[in-house]
Amino acid sequence: MGAGLAGATPTITRLKRATFRAQIADQLRHSIIAGDLAPGAPVTELSLARRFGVSRGPLREAMLLLEEEGFLVSVPYTDTRVAALSLDDVREIYSLRTAMDALAFRELWPRRDGAFASEMRRRHGALQASLAEADAYASSRAEVDLHSLVYEACGHRLLLDMWKRLSGRLHIYLALHQRAHGRTGPLADAHDDYVRLAHGDDLDAMLREVERHMRRGVARLETFLRGTEESRKVD
Repeated sequence: MGAGLAGATPTITRLKRATFRAQIADQLRHSIIAGDLAPGAPVTELSLARRFGVSRGPLREAMLLLEEEGFLVSVPYTDTRVAALSLDDVREIYSLRTAMDALAFRELWPRRDGAFASEMRRRHGALQASLAEADAYASSRAEVDLHSLVYEACGHRLLLDMWKRLSGRLHIYLALHQRAHGRTGPLADAHDDYVRLAHGDDLDAMLREVERHMRRGVARLETFLRGTEESRKVD
């Protein structure tokens, strides 16, 4: 895993002039989720402009987009870095996600229809297919896409907006979670109960599964982060 820009070289290619902003943003997301750009690593416009072979204008736009999504953090008058999650961040994401998912399912429950069920099965299938690739980026995108559906379908626009704002940090959370467990994605059956209950008639059972689903692996992730923070102090 790279500690900075040097480690990102294999995943970055020169771009055509069209859609610079979108392509740069997507490759930066890939590098962050895959760990080529490590949490806390500095990201400078000059170094990236040379690497992508583009002007700093579209690059700056892409970096601003990733700041809005939570992948990058900019400190005024200092630098921009890849977002890093502390133990407190992990605990807050866990509690916020649990509350948000529960509200989203309550709002969604009477609105479910055949199209929702079909789309959830499709996204679950896409996640299962991504696991065979052993690609942390592909599985993270597929897992977030699966969980996004309840927010997209629940009819609560503000809740959906909050979910979009959280998604960047959620990708980093999932990447750390998988590294803590020595995997590139979730277990193959990790979402089976989630998907089954989302199609069922028992809202209370669904809400209990939301709590269980979010709680799985959190203790190990906290232990992993404590170890990481202790190693930084020693260094």
